[in-house]
Formats: sequence, structure tokens, C-alpha cells
Amino acid sequence: MTFVKMFDFRRLGDDRGSLVAIEANNNTPFPIQRVYYIYGSESNVARGFHAHKVLQQLAVCVAGKCTMLLNDGNTKVEVVMNSPTKGILIEPMVWHEMHNFSPDCVLLVLASEHYDESDYIRDYEEFLKQVNQ
Repeated sequence: MTFVKMFDFRRLGDDRGSLVAIEANNNTPFPIQRVYYIYGSESNVARGFHAHKVLQQLAVCVAGKCTMLLNDGNTKVEVVMNSPTKGILIEPMVWHEMHNFSPDCVLLVLASEHYDESDYIRDYEEFLKQVNQ
């Protein structure tokens, strides 16, 4: 799992509940330019199926669970995302897919760049070609 980087976020809280603080350039590897979250996905629906040329993302499953499939062109790794204190870094040129969403899954994604369609590689064969150049 050399290309898979996990982040542990500190859980703060007391008898009233828990809190996790995520701060750009403090406990993230990049300044955050965009935040989005995925929710309401059926368990039999898969998402992702792309890589990015430049964009970095940090994904945290803040509720429920899902499976993240990461592929650097040589190695495929599956990671079960099921903790609001664990994040996974999706670096550039890593193909990623999300599967097996629980009904209550909320997957929060922090991105290093604003949305740019030209940064996406959506064809797996093209991804393999570019990553193995």
C-alpha cells in the first residue's frame, strides 16, 4: 500500500459529543479550494471511475461506510472507509472508485483545486497509457 496514504484526525469532545477539526495546511497536505460530499447513494451504485492529472483529494467518511478502490496503474488497493477520524489521500494519477455505500453514508471530500473538467481522465485505458508513460 505504498501509494495509499491514510490520515488520522484527532477526535475532540466530551460527554456532549465529538468534534473533528480539519484545517488546511495543518492536518491536510494541501490548501483546501473545494469541499463536496456524496450522500444518498444506493449500495449497488458505484461512483468515481476516474483519475485526476493535478487535483489532490482527501476523503473522509463522516457517516456510514463505503469501499474505496484505488489504483496507481500497477497496484489496486481496496480500503473500507468507516470512520469520521480517518481520511484517505487520493493523489494525482490515481484511479479511484467508490462502492458498497451504506444507506447512511456521507463521504466528505476536500479538494486542492476548484472543479476543472479538463483535469479528469475518465477512460481507464487512457489512464493506463498516461500513468505508464
